[in-house]
Amino acid sequence: MGSESTARSRKVMVVADPSRESAGALQYALSHVVVENDELILLHVESSYSWWNTFSFRKVYSLTPGPIPNSSEGGGGVGDGDFLEAMRQVCQIAQPKIPVRLERTPLMEETKDKANTILSKSNLLSVDLLIIGQRRGFSTAILGTSRYKLSGGSGTKGSDTAEYLIEKSKCTCVAVQKRGQNAGYVLNTKTHKNFWLLA
Repeated sequence: MGSESTARSRKVMVVADPSRESAGALQYALSHVVVENDELILLHVESSYSWWNTFSFRKVYSLTPGPIPNSSEGGGGVGDGDFLEAMRQVCQIAQPKIPVRLERTPLMEETKDKANTILSKSNLLSVDLLIIGQRRGFSTAILGTSRYKLSGGSGTKGSDTAEYLIEKSKCTCVAVQKRGQNAGYVLNTKTHKNFWLLA
């Protein structure tokens, strides 16, 4: 019985940052993906823009069901990396039986781009499912094309991180776009494009 339960466990990674897209991806993972025996990994790729965490945190996570975790007493803001701990608290409220691991990693020295850093970390941790929030730009929505150069080279400059991960990831990658508070999600994978999932 124990071995059967263990065999069904998965490592589910959500790319975490203090953005509306990341909040939507986490909400999708908690409500539609993770089940008992899974492990949820929140991966944050650190960059020079970490100051933005304080600015955007509370507005973004007001989108997530349940109480918003409080910032430290005595201060109105959220410090660098604190949004990850708050995301863990959101996970524990929504899925108390699911273990949550926090992972922080700097950009890879070789490429200096986020997508390949995520790919490297997901491979290192043997992730079974990768979930990332996706923002649809105007040109992508109208033309239906990605800004990424998916053929040749290892860099992702000028391309969409989510689309690149969908194409290059060894495991299944799901790009999530949250459509309003109760309008569900639009999902993109290598085999399904613009799949609408009701909330």
